[in-house]
Amino acid sequence: MKDNKVLGSEEWCRFEELGIPAIKARVDSGAKTSSIQANKIKIFTKGLEDWVRFEVNPLQDNRSISILCQAKLVDVRSVKSSQGISEERPVIKTPVKIGGTVFEIELTLANRDTMEYRMLLGREALNGRYLVDPSKSFNQGVISDDDLSHKYRPYQSDKTGLSIGLLASNPELYSNKRIIEAGEMRGHKVVFLNVENVYMKLDATSPEIRYRGGNILDKFDAVIPRIKPSVTFYGCALLRQFDTLGVYCLNSADSISKSRDKLFASQLFSKHDIHIPITGFAKSPMDTKDLIRMVNGAPLIIKLLESTQGKGVVLAETNKAAESVINAFKSVQTNILVQEFIKEANGQDIRCFVVNGKVVASMQRQAQKGEFRANIHQGGAASLIKITSEERKLAIKSAKVLNLDVAGVDIIRSNRGPLLLEVNSSPGLEGIENTTGMDIANVMIETIERKLKYVQ
Repeated sequence: MKDNKVLGSEEWCRFEELGIPAIKARVDSGAKTSSIQANKIKIFTKGLEDWVRFEVNPLQDNRSISILCQAKLVDVRSVKSSQGISEERPVIKTPVKIGGTVFEIELTLANRDTMEYRMLLGREALNGRYLVDPSKSFNQGVISDDDLSHKYRPYQSDKTGLSIGLLASNPELYSNKRIIEAGEMRGHKVVFLNVENVYMKLDATSPEIRYRGGNILDKFDAVIPRIKPSVTFYGCALLRQFDTLGVYCLNSADSISKSRDKLFASQLFSKHDIHIPITGFAKSPMDTKDLIRMVNGAPLIIKLLESTQGKGVVLAETNKAAESVINAFKSVQTNILVQEFIKEANGQDIRCFVVNGKVVASMQRQAQKGEFRANIHQGGAASLIKITSEERKLAIKSAKVLNLDVAGVDIIRSNRGPLLLEVNSSPGLEGIENTTGMDIANVMIETIERKLKYVQ
């Protein structure tokens, strides 16, 4: 067979009817049907026929280039993903050009954001046309970075800024105002979305997110979640829906859920060799005495499993007081953690603000006299601090374990070295920006730009 009938393990494909000048495909004879990355999929009627409209981000890890496509709907088919999960996918038929050869293939439309390639070329497209030599790449022609940039230049020229949604509850909060201000200063459109006014349509072929009044939210490039604890469940459901529609979320639903479950988070930290104060958890009041002994006795800290800003955290100064408080919580079926009290910290802790795997700012917080909680919301005073390399590594690793792009990591200094207190997935900006003078809101917007490969 001639060389022009042999494909490598990856090839460039062109779809003139869809307006896609080049997309890199993985050649996979193990897959029956070919598939292309698609989001914002919408089936509609054109004349008497069903058509499908969708957007393609043809370049991997670059959502700033988006091509709106439409084609006649051939079928809606149940396809098993690489994870073994069956999904209902729209199917279209369109001409593809590989090298100098043009032929028609069927394509299923699927969200391939987590995959290495934006397209998969299956055996139905290969049968009778090509052999595959997996030791080679781009056997039908190479496209250089310069050529690729030239092909996609028309799609970049009309992009004036990103469209970013801020998913939160109170537009008047300092942090939310600063994020909107920073985004607009960098030329982006930032829209405040009240969590409780957003709702969704779950459908395999045309999922949607809508805002009160019926407005369809289908134009966002990214969403910044600032979800308060009382709406964690609903807020995370919305984030999963945005992700389904191909919208980048600065902190995923899974990451936020893990951070809000203090028990699960503590188990993950222990599993990954991240040192925390000795922590205990038990169901039955029969185990209370041993639970107290397990964390070295009073004084000790009692925490609600879901608490932020120092709320739901109690210091029990004697074993008897600890036993009373623990059993009182258990009597009303409230889940709590019991944690050793680090006396040598003297009411101080360190807040490290981690963005995209880097500590961008840090401050020390000092509790008020007579108070053990150093949180700013509990009256704690903040000051500049130079953290150690060990503390920096601890902060970065802690955020990474939860897979958080943005995190407030709280650390306490003990006689056995720095210990992780907790990781906050919606850390406030006011205290740390005012203390350090850092423009953290701007850093968050820059992170979105990098993730989407957006160039001003």
